[in-house]
Amino acid sequence: MNRGPTRDHAPLHVTVWDEAAPGAPRAVLVHGTMSWGTECFAAQRPLAGRFRLEVIDRRGFGDSPDTERSDYAVDAEDLGQLLGREAHLVGHPYGAAAVMLAASAHPDAVRSLTLIEPSPLRTAAGHPTVAAALERIRASFGDLDPELTPEDYLRHSTEPYGLPMPEPTPRLLRAVRSAMRERPVWDARLPLGPLAGATMPKTVINGTWDTAHPDHREFTGTALMACGEYLAGAIGARHVRVSGAGHAPHQDRPDEVNAVLARLWQS
Repeated sequence: MNRGPTRDHAPLHVTVWDEAAPGAPRAVLVHGTMSWGTECFAAQRPLAGRFRLEVIDRRGFGDSPDTERSDYAVDAEDLGQLLGREAHLVGHPYGAAAVMLAASAHPDAVRSLTLIEPSPLRTAAGHPTVAAALERIRASFGDLDPELTPEDYLRHSTEPYGLPMPEPTPRLLRAVRSAMRERPVWDARLPLGPLAGATMPKTVINGTWDTAHPDHREFTGTALMACGEYLAGAIGARHVRVSGAGHAPHQDRPDEVNAVLARLWQS
C-alpha cells in the first residue's frame, strides 16, 4: 500500500541570523532546488538587525541530513515541526510549495506567507502559458538518462537556457544530486482552498525577467510569471513584480525585496 511520503527522523539544519531586540518577529526562510539556505538567502542577512531569521536547509541540501528522495510534502511536515510559536514563512520555488502546504496545515502558526517565484505549475495549469511550459519541462526533465552525473545534470539545467555553468563545488554537486531525485515540483497540484480561506497576509513575488536571457525567459520565465499571477489571484495575495530581476528577485534586487519583506513582517 502506498503510504505517501515519509519524513526522516534526523533534525534539519537551521542557521539563525538574529541581532534584533528580544521578542522580534520570527521569519522562517525555505530555499529552492540546487541550493541551500544561506546561499539562497544571503542577501536577506541584513534583515537580521530587526527580525529573527531562521534559514532552513531542506533534507539533502546544505548541512541537513541526506534523504532518499527530496519531497515538498516531507519539507512541509518538517516545517510543521519547526513552526512552534508564530512565524512568517518565505519560500523560493521548490520551497514555495513546502511553505504553501505548511501554511495550509498550520494557518494559526503563520503570521504571513511569502512565495518568491513559486513553481508548482500544475496547480496553475488552467493558465495556457503555464500549461504549455509544463509540457516543455516534462519533456526536458522527465526522462533523463539514469547514468547522468550531477555535473552533467547541472550543465543540462543551465547552458541550454543561456545560463552560465556554475563552479561544480562538492557542496553544489550534493545539492544537484538531491535535486535529481526530487519529487518534481512543477507537477505539484496543491490545494488552494485552505490558503484562500486563511487570514494571514499573503504576498507573491515575481521577477519581470526583462534582463534574463531570452532562452531562459521563454522556457520558464513567462510561465513562472503567469503561475505567480494565477496563485496570487487564487489565494488572495498581493502580487509584487520586481523589475530587473529574474528567477531570484530576492538576490537580483535585494533592497527592493527586503523592503517588501520588512513592511510585511512589521505589520
